[in-house]
Amino acid sequence: MPLTLERPDGVDAAIAALLSAPDAVPIAGGTDLLLDLEAGRVRSEHLVSLAGLPWARVERTGEGWSIGSTAPLRRVERSEGLAADHPGFVEAVRSVGSAALRHRATLGGNLGRASPASDLLPILLALDADVTLVGPAGPRRAKLDELLRGSRDLALGRGELIEGVALPPRAPSAYAWQRVRPANDISQVGVAIARPPGADRWAVALGGVLPRPCRVPAAEEALTAPTPSEEEVRRAARIASTAARFASDRRATAEYRRRLVDVLLRRALARASGGARP
Repeated sequence: MPLTLERPDGVDAAIAALLSAPDAVPIAGGTDLLLDLEAGRVRSEHLVSLAGLPWARVERTGEGWSIGSTAPLRRVERSEGLAADHPGFVEAVRSVGSAALRHRATLGGNLGRASPASDLLPILLALDADVTLVGPAGPRRAKLDELLRGSRDLALGRGELIEGVALPPRAPSAYAWQRVRPANDISQVGVAIARPPGADRWAVALGGVLPRPCRVPAAEEALTAPTPSEEEVRRAARIASTAARFASDRRATAEYRRRLVDVLLRRALARASGGARP
């Protein structure tokens, strides 16, 4: 199938290019999209490169951190000060594939694919991250939880692009995952824990569940103390392992995933809160 690749040099030109063809899709690193095109999971003859847009930043701002959608994940994980402020987020970034892949893969591409097994979506949900968007109607900001609808399904308008992600100034957090081959496989389950500024409890978010990564409010109700007791952790782990919808596939059974949630939540919470592992 012949492909047309456009490389606009500005945001307005990129939006116009996306609107110019009904099957136009944006491409940044291309680590997932090119495979999807080859396999026929995505059908398009018109690619719009985002490489020329000024969105590769990773910077601390007065309100926290601003990370542009075209920033390679390798640059994100190496950004000075980010791991100190958001250890769970950097742990999640480092868990994505190999170092070679992270040199190409971008933050926006990971968000745009919206995979149920994404390693980045759970920690961004736990951090209550804002997503900045731009499109024909202008810029807007939305909570990630509002945008996620399902696998490869974000609530974006036609011609709308992910410009970046806004994180709070600092938050204790952790991310724990399980997979067979760390550099090659996607996670069977991922568990993110965070306590954003002003929050009165720990946020709990899961990946590897259907139809999309999600928060688990019922488990969060048990985790109000900065360093939860062993009983509180046990209760939250039990709730989280039964609250979400899991599926059996070639990577793991639903029952195994439930057991993983119990174990991984305990590990993540112990790291984030500074408590001993239950």
